[in-house]
Parts: sequence; structure tokens; C-alpha cells
Amino acid sequence: MNAHNLEEKFMREALKEAQAAARDGEIPVGAVIACQGHIIARAHNLTQRLNDPTAHAEMQVITAATHTLGGKYLHDCTLMVTLEPCVMCAGALFWAQIGKVIYGAPDPKRGFTLLQKPVLHPKTTVESGLLQEECAQLLFDFFKQRR
Repeated sequence: MNAHNLEEKFMREALKEAQAAARDGEIPVGAVIACQGHIIARAHNLTQRLNDPTAHAEMQVITAATHTLGGKYLHDCTLMVTLEPCVMCAGALFWAQIGKVIYGAPDPKRGFTLLQKPVLHPKTTVESGLLQEECAQLLFDFFKQRR
């Protein structure tokens, strides 16, 4: 399986996490971290369940991945997340020194790319738009039902 197909497969797993979040009444954002071609951590938003505004999918998956690897750095790992990370999550990704970030839908209101200065680690690569329509539609449907 080539790299793009593998990344798409992993993003579909992140979408499954986002769907689980929606079923639980959470904003439907899901994330996985892969390392050496395998998912090592998966998570979704838990802000409602934990009554914690920092319990974003990215924060949860970083914690799970660092526990799995037994260290705080994720140099050789890739984060696949259904929504562009916010500034808080981008800061955590900086400290974890994640190797690559791939996100599905942009977040034009709170995404880290709105900032003038780079937030991620200088060695982190970023790709956007993987399964963008599916990721965005899940969020759209969730908020449509809530309003």
C-alpha cells in the first residue's frame, strides 16, 4: 500500500473516532497517530464527558501515543485529525515534536493556520484536505442537528 492510501486509511479511522464523538454528544473531531505504518493511538473529543475544555481529540491522542511509545517526543509519527487543530493543540503538537500533521477540514474560525507566525515545530510537515468533504460534512450535520 502506498503512503497516500495508507494515510487515507488512517484518516478513515480518525473519521470513525469523530463519529463516536458525535454519538456521545461531543463535537465530532477524531484523531489517530500512526508510527511506522501502524496506528499507535486513537481518540476523539471528550470535552463534554470530562467537563474539560482542553480534552480535544488531539490532546487525548498525544497523551495516548506518548504512553504507548514511553516517551514525550513523536518525531517519527503522523497525526491524522478530521479538523484543523486549534492553537492550543498546535502548541501541544509543537512540544511533542510531531513529525507530520494531516488534517481533513480547515477551521476558518479557530484553526492554527490563522496565526501569522508558525506554531508547529519547524521540522513538522503539514498537509491539509485529506477527505475534506467527509470531515466537513460530519461537522456540518452535527451542528445542524444541534440548532
